[in-house]
Amino acid sequence: MDLSNLKPANGSTHSEKRIGRGQGSGRGGTSTRGHNGAKSRSGYSKKLGFEGGQMPLQRRVPKFGFTNPNRVEYKGINLSVIQALSEKKNITDFTIETFIENGLVSKNSLVKILAGGEFTAKLNITAHAFSKTAVKAIEDLKGIAQTL
Repeated sequence: MDLSNLKPANGSTHSEKRIGRGQGSGRGGTSTRGHNGAKSRSGYSKKLGFEGGQMPLQRRVPKFGFTNPNRVEYKGINLSVIQALSEKKNITDFTIETFIENGLVSKNSLVKILAGGEFTAKLNITAHAFSKTAVKAIEDLKGIAQTL
């Protein structure tokens, strides 16, 4: 087999309609465009989102709300997840690199530690932000919560 003699299976393709090639073809004259009007002319294109004069969707649906350009987006990690990882891999010091290596966050994301779930391990955790309850839970067990 070589690439020079590849072709589609019989009956799987159709020849294109040759439009505007005389009356004998059955598609001469108006070339399947009907009679007069803008749509029969060359160069016709309707506006993006045009719905035949009906009020278009982007004008029917109201705009609302506000997007703060200065918002800081954190990736939240619960203490229960950190404890499970600590028990599984015997880690006591958690840094951003530890979270990245174990697939909890991506390389450029900011990390916030949250106090979700059960937490009983004494750990040293370094992250970009902590919730108040997470800091309390870590420090109650003599651990260290260090903010970057």
